[in-house]
Amino acid sequence: MKKRKLGNTDMEIAPLIFGGNVFGWTADENRSFRLLDIFFEKGFNCIDTADGYSVWAAGNKGGESETIIGNWLRKTGKRKDMIIATKVGSEITPERKGLRKKYILSEVETSLKRLQTDYIDLYQSHKDDLHAPIEETLEAYSQLIKDGKVRYIGASNFTVQRMEDSMKISKENKLPAYKTIQPKYNLYDREFEIEYAAIVKKYKLSVITYSSLASGFLSGKYHSVKDFSKSPRGKGMAKYLDKKGFAILKTLKELSAKYNCSSASISLAWLIQNPLVTAPIVSATNEAQLLELIKSTGIVLTEADIQLLNEAGKRKTAYA
Repeated sequence: MKKRKLGNTDMEIAPLIFGGNVFGWTADENRSFRLLDIFFEKGFNCIDTADGYSVWAAGNKGGESETIIGNWLRKTGKRKDMIIATKVGSEITPERKGLRKKYILSEVETSLKRLQTDYIDLYQSHKDDLHAPIEETLEAYSQLIKDGKVRYIGASNFTVQRMEDSMKISKENKLPAYKTIQPKYNLYDREFEIEYAAIVKKYKLSVITYSSLASGFLSGKYHSVKDFSKSPRGKGMAKYLDKKGFAILKTLKELSAKYNCSSASISLAWLIQNPLVTAPIVSATNEAQLLELIKSTGIVLTEADIQLLNEAGKRKTAYA
């Protein structure tokens, strides 16, 4: 499988990233281990997680995902074979959040311990912190890179302006620069390509997308309110059940029949072939689901197929 370079780094990843948000939530440790085994066996080498995963689940305190990944790395001895991406900054408790230097330097130690490693390949600002000076945040990362605890840094959920400011301050102060950006981007949610395309090209950023399947909507299993009970994320599907959403589902159904695969695989293939995207992040909670998602890396959509998908996902105001 041909790998793709991650930004201006020496790291290369396969064109699909496993999203660790399900570990310790909808996938217990034994199932998570099996899913990671399959993912690795099929040639994939990047896992994305965060210090706060999965604090939202009943009984969780945050860090469950990193702990499971760390246990898997220890059990399999695959640390050197994997690119581990984690994040810092989102709220775990009212006291544990943000991008101040002191907090980052403390929180990274917790992540390293849970991951059972002495370095993180890609350490990402999970969400912007307007109360933390950009220079202070980058100084924290600079120290971690010098100490060998972090290799490269990335950003998630930053506005274009804050991303631009961060890159400018990085250059002016000779501080580490973000190499990747992690946005919400999928066939339905298309704001990214309008707002961020220029900055991605300007700084040669790698794009690793989250919500790549619109929280499961693009799997094709949600067509009405009756379907919301199919998963813990079901209630969030209401916003997609509109004219655009149904047009996308119709096109996905046609193309999935053409390629003998699932709607989810077609959705991911569209992202993988997108020149803006390095790799989409995807989650699976069972083996069959994961194997179906992996099929996306072998699908080569035609230009006509891509145009059909683009047309279905048009936003009236942005795509005249």
